[in-house]
Amino acid sequence: MTCTLLLVDDHSLIRAGVRALVSDIPGYAVIGEANDGGQVPELVMQLDPDIVLLDISMRCTSGLDALSRLRALGCRSKVLILSMHTDPELIMQALESGAHGYLLKDTTATELEQALAALRGNERYLSPAIAHTVINQALLRAQSGKPEAAEKHNLTARQLEILRLIVRGKSTREIAQGLGLSIKTVETHRSQIMKRLQIYDVAGLVLFAVREQIISLDD
Repeated sequence: MTCTLLLVDDHSLIRAGVRALVSDIPGYAVIGEANDGGQVPELVMQLDPDIVLLDISMRCTSGLDALSRLRALGCRSKVLILSMHTDPELIMQALESGAHGYLLKDTTATELEQALAALRGNERYLSPAIAHTVINQALLRAQSGKPEAAEKHNLTARQLEILRLIVRGKSTREIAQGLGLSIKTVETHRSQIMKRLQIYDVAGLVLFAVREQIISLDD
């Protein structure tokens, strides 16, 4: 089954470039484009794409505003931010606003495919290039006392190992290959981790991992 995409960027050359990259990836198809975040809710309701590739900075309505509107509508579409911004607060804001992944615009075609595959498989994706940035930001928030209190973790050694890899931006397939496990086994562990922690987003998992010293800035 083909995974459908909506491209949202105010630069036509960027959209053309992403469309060309997607056309070379089997199983994906671009079914619509928009040049402003204000167009996103209507197009999503009309086209029902599986994934929305969304820029943050646009002339009129930003990607963050579009994210808020999509969350209010309860749309099923996954959102992958595709941005040049590496500002920690902006990245965290995007993740906390409902983005399922964050990818930098200077990414490779291979990483784009990995990110799309992650979202298609109901996973989240964080570009390895910004993983350290997100961890650092989460650590700063933890030190400033901003995060909500979390219950002490109740994870097995294997689940802690997998949590570290998830926080570092590894996909289920990469984790399975690295640990010599089946994809199904890793998916089961991932589900149990999120259920036990009651945390269902990357930003939350990063924050928890830093606060509980499961991962550090040196990892």
